[in-house]
Amino acid sequence: MNEMINEMDGKEFRSAFTTELFNRINKMIEDKKLSLENAILLLKHIGYRKAQKNIRDPDFLRSLLDERLEKTIFEEDKKKKEEKDEKLLVDLCECYLFLSFFVSPKLFSMCVPYLLKVALNKEKNKEAQKEVEMALLTLSNFGEYLSFNFFENERIQKLYVDEIKDIILYHQDHQNLTRLAYQSVLECLLDRFEEDESLEEVVVNEVHLGREAAKEVEELWKCMDWKKKEEERGKGREEEMILMRWLKTLNIYFCNCRLRNEECIELIRCIVRLFRAAKDNCEGIRYWCDYLFETTAGKKAVEIKNLLKGRAVELFLEEIQQTKLDNIMTLHGLVYFMNVSNRLKEEMGDIIEKAKRKAAKKLIFEKMEEEGYEDVMISFHKMLSFLKDQHCGFGYISLNISDYFVNV
Repeated sequence: MNEMINEMDGKEFRSAFTTELFNRINKMIEDKKLSLENAILLLKHIGYRKAQKNIRDPDFLRSLLDERLEKTIFEEDKKKKEEKDEKLLVDLCECYLFLSFFVSPKLFSMCVPYLLKVALNKEKNKEAQKEVEMALLTLSNFGEYLSFNFFENERIQKLYVDEIKDIILYHQDHQNLTRLAYQSVLECLLDRFEEDESLEEVVVNEVHLGREAAKEVEELWKCMDWKKKEEERGKGREEEMILMRWLKTLNIYFCNCRLRNEECIELIRCIVRLFRAAKDNCEGIRYWCDYLFETTAGKKAVEIKNLLKGRAVELFLEEIQQTKLDNIMTLHGLVYFMNVSNRLKEEMGDIIEKAKRKAAKKLIFEKMEEEGYEDVMISFHKMLSFLKDQHCGFGYISLNISDYFVNV
């Protein structure tokens, strides 16, 4: 059963694990045809793979099994300390938080201490590492749960930041976490950063997110056999799933970080290399690389000159000349240069910033001139309306050709 679950893609997963199936499991527990312990083993594996694949659906929430697990967690938690089974409570919390689409603030605040206790285990043996990985993967869903009840859960998120930072810094010194656990704990911190800008110094200068993400992404994509097509590599490759999680998480970093630093240059270079490796045979990774490039071009977390140093500009100069009119990369390229151009046109009062902007404009202009960008864009001029109509989701594509140029 576990092997079948591992091989499922997102569509197969959703079609298999429905409300009806969870109701059937609940009935089997009720009729004592399936023990709670065995049900937990199955549900933890289902939830673990669901979290790995970033699948979000409400099927479990609609089931009777949802009610049963929630009631069991509260009943176990109410027991006296000497009667309480903490291992069972951790397993139940992981099952519930992995599978549920929504968690009440009361239940959530009750589960957090049990999961943190497991996550803080610093042993390096495989069994301990797996338990830590499970707890951190569960905790990495904090952002989604807290977004429903942000103010009610504000106290919870303040409490665990120090513990999360401790786990990250200890791993950087001792390498005691699995790859998925490390990605998950950094995601926990970034989820809080999205709501609390005071964590910027911690994210950038203490845990060095840019440096660490670049290192992890680089190691992961080098494990992949990119010569094989997606279907030949098989479904559910762990490195591929973790890469996808990294790319989605990094969007939070690029959208929210205002504290600029040189570490992001290597991170952008790494994403460029990943894009080149994956563009012909991994649609999901290619899409998220594209999305990150658009984010970095449109937000102020990365300076324009660092986009050039990171070779993202060069990548899109190449791609926009190679793609066909019906290729989505054309649209991504147009949005990218439109964002870059808009940022360079922004008015800034500070003389130093004006000088920096002028220098960045000159670098971009020269690179575009060298690559023949102007000729390519002129050839697209009459096609902008066609492209916009063909890809109506790109409603923000400008029909004004000057919005894609950088003037010194």
